[in-house]
Amino acid sequence: MPKNPRSPPNTGSTIPRAIDVLAFPMVQLLDVSGPLQVFATVNEIMQRKGQPAPYRLRVIARGGHSVTASAGLGLAVSDLPRQAEPIDTLLIAGGPGVHAAASDPAMVAWVRKRAAKARRTASVCTGAFLLASTGVLDGRRAATHWSWCSELAQRFPDVHVESDPIFVRDGAFWTSAGVTAGIDLALALVEEDLGRSVALMVARHLVVFLKRPGGQSQFSAALSLQTADDKFGALHDWIGKHLADDISLPMLAEQAGMSERSFSRHYAEATGITPARAVEQLRIEAARRLLSETKLPVKRISQRCGFGSEETMRRSFLRLLSATPQDYRARFSS
Repeated sequence: MPKNPRSPPNTGSTIPRAIDVLAFPMVQLLDVSGPLQVFATVNEIMQRKGQPAPYRLRVIARGGHSVTASAGLGLAVSDLPRQAEPIDTLLIAGGPGVHAAASDPAMVAWVRKRAAKARRTASVCTGAFLLASTGVLDGRRAATHWSWCSELAQRFPDVHVESDPIFVRDGAFWTSAGVTAGIDLALALVEEDLGRSVALMVARHLVVFLKRPGGQSQFSAALSLQTADDKFGALHDWIGKHLADDISLPMLAEQAGMSERSFSRHYAEATGITPARAVEQLRIEAARRLLSETKLPVKRISQRCGFGSEETMRRSFLRLLSATPQDYRARFSS
């Protein structure tokens, strides 16, 4: 990793850390307000204790004055600061307008230079597209909203995109999953700066997890294989109707009208996973719906979805969702 001239952390100093949140037209409102509120709450808590505010907060955008978020709300912003101005943390929001910002050479160049100046740089949700456009994420791990992971990986093949983590840290660069995950990321930044006890106070005040259980895959409405090549759409429909059966590879190949070897190869090329893993994911998806929408016992759901036993389903949930069926039901049951 090249040694960039970064501002040192000011732990123990009364000088507040300068945090700039970068916005743009059609920014996602919560990508800005969520992290901003975390840092603002830290300031409020510390000032109530008679201590100086640890953070100096500012929302910035090119041109200054104001930008309109995708929700239609106008945000008062400051103009982009000069590169010589000190900075601790640069946080890049996401939203529908991020792709226009990432296509703007002047904006990309500004972010690249500012990231080199900052002690750390972070992005929220699709803000990773703007950050990746600068090249600073090449060779690094990164996260974004689950529905944009594939496109981020395709557009920036040198970035190691991870689809499940709520946030990822790789050196001085932090990236988060979608929307409210920016709050999780901001709490982690506060914990790094001021310790766990302060971060926990903020989480309690905001009524959120300090570290939420599970990854973002538990929130996705559909699995990636279900948007794969249409030639397997009928097969997925058939699997969905026979989840309780003992579904074998020969059975799947027959339904697809292919030899086992040809089916395995074509299916993996189209979906990126094996047929066996696809069946497991479809069973997980069905079990998630039953857990959240019905009061059926977990044992009954495991049998109906083809897991065979409650323990087998529990292991699959832990491996794919980082949560047990009971935890998932408690979190998402209607």
